[in-house]
Amino acid sequence: MKVFNDELVAEACRVNSIADLSTATIGEILLAAQYLERKTGIPFIRMDQGSPGLPVNRFGVEAEKRALDEGVGSQYPAAAGVPELKEAASEFIRAFIDVTVSPRGCVPTTGSVAASFGSFIACTQRIPGKDKVLFIDPGFPIQKSQLRVLGIAWREFDVYAWRGADRLRAKLEEELSAGDVAAIVYSNPNNPAWICLEEEELQVIGELATRYDAVVMEDLAYFCMDYRRDLGHPYRAPFVPTVARYTDNYILMLSASKIFSYAGQRIALCCIGDRLFERQYPALAERYHDAGVFGVTLTASILYMITSGCTASTQYGYAEMLRLSCEGKIDFVEDTREYERRAFRMKEIFRRHGFTVVYDRDVTREVGDGFFFTLGYEGLTGDELVVELMHYGVSSISLSTTGSHREGVRGCTSRMREELYPVLEERMAEFERDHPKNQVR
Repeated sequence: MKVFNDELVAEACRVNSIADLSTATIGEILLAAQYLERKTGIPFIRMDQGSPGLPVNRFGVEAEKRALDEGVGSQYPAAAGVPELKEAASEFIRAFIDVTVSPRGCVPTTGSVAASFGSFIACTQRIPGKDKVLFIDPGFPIQKSQLRVLGIAWREFDVYAWRGADRLRAKLEEELSAGDVAAIVYSNPNNPAWICLEEEELQVIGELATRYDAVVMEDLAYFCMDYRRDLGHPYRAPFVPTVARYTDNYILMLSASKIFSYAGQRIALCCIGDRLFERQYPALAERYHDAGVFGVTLTASILYMITSGCTASTQYGYAEMLRLSCEGKIDFVEDTREYERRAFRMKEIFRRHGFTVVYDRDVTREVGDGFFFTLGYEGLTGDELVVELMHYGVSSISLSTTGSHREGVRGCTSRMREELYPVLEERMAEFERDHPKNQVR
C-alpha cells in the first residue's frame, strides 16, 4: 500500500511548479519530499540530495573562529587565495595523490560547482574552434546545467559499455578525433554510479587528452572514499588514482564538502597542473586584455568575476583540516566510512525486495559501497521508478538525468538514520507486494 496517494504527490508537484516528477532535478525532488513531509508529518527516506550527513569537522570550525578573532573579516581575500591554504593544498595533494602541484596552481573556489563553472569558460575559450565539452557519464547533472547557462555545447557517452582500457580508448578516439573537444569531465568515485575508473583507464584518458589537447577536469569530490582500497595514509601508497600521472592537461577539483562534512561553508580547490597553469593562449589574451596565461586568466579574470574570491575565514578552516590530515591528526577516511556501512545496509534491504544494483561492477571487481548507489526494478524505467518510489516515501533521482543509458535511479546514503532502516524495510516490502515482477507493467 502506498504511503502517499496520487492526489498528494500531484499536489506536491503543483505547489512546487514541478512539470514532470519523473525527470525532475535534485532540487525539485527535494522540494516535493519536503512538502509531503511537512503536510503529513510522515518521514521520507531521503535519497535525493547528496548533502553530508555527518557532523562538521571541528578543527575547521575552530580555525575559522581563530581567524575571525584575528581580524581577517575586515579585508577582502585575495582572488588567488590565502597563502596558508595554497601551501596546505599543495602538500595535501603530494601526501595523498603523490603528484606535485605548486601552491600557485591551488586556487580556492566557493565549492566545486564554482570551480567547474570557471574552468568550463577558460577551457572552451583558450583555442578557437575547440569549444565543446565531453562528459564521461553518468555524471553530476548540475555541470550540464552550467553549460546551458554558458551556451557551451557538449557531447556525452555512458561509460558502462566502454569499461576497460581498450574499449575506452576506442570510444575516446571516436569522440576526440574531430578536434573540437576542449575539456573532458568525469568524477572518480563516480556520482551517481559509484564506479571507479581504474589506473589503466585513467592512463588512456591522460594520453588522449595530451594528443588532442583537451583539458581533463577530474572531480574528486569523494576523495579517498573508495573504501575497498586502503587509501588515506599520508605519504604512503596506495595513493589516490588520478589522470594527473598521465597528462599535463588537468584540473583537479577538491571539495571540503564530503570529506570534512563542510558543505555549508562552500569551499573547494581548483588545482591546475603546473604546465597548464603557465601555458599562454593568444585567444585568452585578446579576450581578457591580459597576458593570456591560463592559470592567471582563470583565477583573476574569470573566477574572480563569479564570486570575488572565497570567504577568508573559511579558507583558514580548510587549510587547517588539510594540514592536520597531512600530519595524520585527522583521519577523514575513517570519519566518512559511515557512508559505506549505510550503503551496505540500504542495498541489502532493496535487494531483498526485488531491486538490483544497476552499475554493479568496475573492470576487475564489484562496485564498492559508499556515498551513492544505483537501483533498478524489473519492468520499470528509471523515470517510472522515481515516481513510484515517491509514493512510498522514498526520494531519488532518475539516472536518465545524469547521462546514463541504463534504467534506474540514484540513491544517496547521506541522510539515512538508524531509526529509518525498519521504515525502509517495511515500505520496500509493500512496494514488492504492489509490484510483482511479472505484472509490473
